[in-house]
Amino acid sequence: MAKDQHSKDQPPEDERPKANRSTPIRTYLKVVAAGLVAAFAGLVVWVRALPMLRGAAWNVQDMIIRASAILIGVSVVVVLLALFLPYALDLLEIRRFASFVAARHVRSQKSGFLTVISILSICGVAISSCALSSVVSVMGGFSQDLKRKILGNNAHIVVDTVAGVPFGDYESAVERVRALPGVVGAAPVVRGEVMASSASNLAGVIVTGIEPKSISDVIELGRNIEIGKLDYLEHPDILSHLPPSEIVGLGPGGEPYYKGPELGLPDDVDPDVRAVILDKPDRPGLILGRELAKTLKVEVSDEVALVSPLGDLGPMGVMPRTKRFRVAAIFYSGMYEYDATYVYTMIDVAQEYFQVEGKISAIEIKVDDAERADQMAPKVVSALGRDDLRIRDWREINRNLFTALKLERFATFIILSIAILVASFCIVCTLLLMVTEKGKEIAILKAIGASDGAILRTFMIEGMIIGGIGTVFGVVTSLALCTGLSWFGLRLDPDVYYIDRLPISVSGWDFLAVAMAAFTICTASTLYPAYSASRLRPVDGLRYE
Repeated sequence: MAKDQHSKDQPPEDERPKANRSTPIRTYLKVVAAGLVAAFAGLVVWVRALPMLRGAAWNVQDMIIRASAILIGVSVVVVLLALFLPYALDLLEIRRFASFVAARHVRSQKSGFLTVISILSICGVAISSCALSSVVSVMGGFSQDLKRKILGNNAHIVVDTVAGVPFGDYESAVERVRALPGVVGAAPVVRGEVMASSASNLAGVIVTGIEPKSISDVIELGRNIEIGKLDYLEHPDILSHLPPSEIVGLGPGGEPYYKGPELGLPDDVDPDVRAVILDKPDRPGLILGRELAKTLKVEVSDEVALVSPLGDLGPMGVMPRTKRFRVAAIFYSGMYEYDATYVYTMIDVAQEYFQVEGKISAIEIKVDDAERADQMAPKVVSALGRDDLRIRDWREINRNLFTALKLERFATFIILSIAILVASFCIVCTLLLMVTEKGKEIAILKAIGASDGAILRTFMIEGMIIGGIGTVFGVVTSLALCTGLSWFGLRLDPDVYYIDRLPISVSGWDFLAVAMAAFTICTASTLYPAYSASRLRPVDGLRYE
């Protein structure tokens, strides 16, 4: 009897306060969050202890560890959002009438079909907004990486002739440009297209004659050198007697190749023969890219011959002009076109080789703010005061490329926004079914004094809550994913991609734009169902009750 009385005193399970029913779920989520945080901390320590891979080195273990750290970090954020969600709904319930009823509708135990559709609505908006945010960040990262590489390997402003022919009297012009406020550096260069040949292969290249001291103020050639030294270009005689411990190349996995000891000969070898075999003639230095070095199969201190089709006139016609060089360094710019095409040598050697003594092909200029290079161009024109020269900034030179990237990013944003629009259709279906299921409740609310505007706001807020949950989960998850990729990095296979890691641009404005777009689409999708609910008459809702 006492047991029956006790059971009568206890409310049914469905009527118990929701906070009591959700307590086991919250406890479970807290335990999961604690375990994920511990695993994430351990992976962070492991990632920091990983050796720094050099050059084209890449291995699966490194990628798996970094990817695991990123995924665990994203999981921590998702679980924390799930823990925070009930408290956010509690805050909505203590506000005005419309938000109270809307939050209770979202948390209520609806029919199974409505529950599935609500979950699908949230998941659809979350996945779409996450995909849009991630794609915009990756495309922004590629755009910024490309822009950084272009500015690192090219001048901000280029002064040359319209016909592309060399011009003289450049020393004073260079000094006047360097004296301009806002100019970081200016360097004269000589350019020409020739063929490069080695003992095993040949390739077409663009030769650039430079002054090592001045070119370092304009482009990042010195920073991009991974094997050899820029000093070897000025002092090529050192290349003939490199120490055995000098690194002259890198293997497929990034392993270093050393110079090694010189070839030894017996003591009884004739001195003249010994001199021919061991004594290497001095050659001018040449800096070439990683891909060109692979094509020619050369290393530092190896010889490379440059062959120009515009040579001297001989008895058999025009004879190609040939000159032998010695590889002084190998650079890696991150752009295949540069690494496979560009070579650098001393400016006086290039002038002699192309027979343009006292002339240059262009003046390359670097300014303190690359974004304002177009504003510096008129000042350069005034400083030079020469009508035979033209001035172009980096945007004008690469206009087609950056215009295509901008258009592609905008088109991607629009296309993926349509995916959010499709996901919002589930919100429309959910609210329409909710209006059908809650017709009696809507009629009762109107009968006790709820206005049409209150019912309209209630269902709009309910749809905004569903869309807001999906938007927050999607955007925050994407933010965590992109931040993890930016922090830990994800190296890519160099045999497939010509970048060492996936470029990511974490911009708060991009994520805010995606969140605003997704929330606006979800809010617009609530208008018709909310209007239908507000037009329901109490007599229609209670007619069959």
